[in-house]
Amino acid sequence: MPRETYSLSLYGIKACDTMKKARLWLDEHGQAYHFHDYKQSGIDRERLAAWCAEHGWDKVLNRAGTTFRKLDDAQKADLDTAKAIDLMLAQPSMIKRPVLDLGDRTLLGFKPELYAAALN
Repeated sequence: MPRETYSLSLYGIKACDTMKKARLWLDEHGQAYHFHDYKQSGIDRERLAAWCAEHGWDKVLNRAGTTFRKLDDAQKADLDTAKAIDLMLAQPSMIKRPVLDLGDRTLLGFKPELYAAALN
């Protein structure tokens, strides 16, 4: 049986409320997608580096989240792309979510109007 392919991939954490809203929006708008839970399945350095190149590490790294806030000051100091990627690889909960991969670009976070503009 052939594996189903999707043009969209949604990255995030299953239990996250914002993820639930994004998944519900995609379902309600008939958008088929592959869901990748990076807390369970991990994430690769190359993908994180690509997201950081596209959006800036400071947008991909969720500094407002509990996981980041619990870090000690030394871990938070002197952040740059490489250090931010290392932090996100070690603790994927620090990655902004959701990340919707459209194939040619990605959207960070969930805003219904941005999803609608990108997908309609």
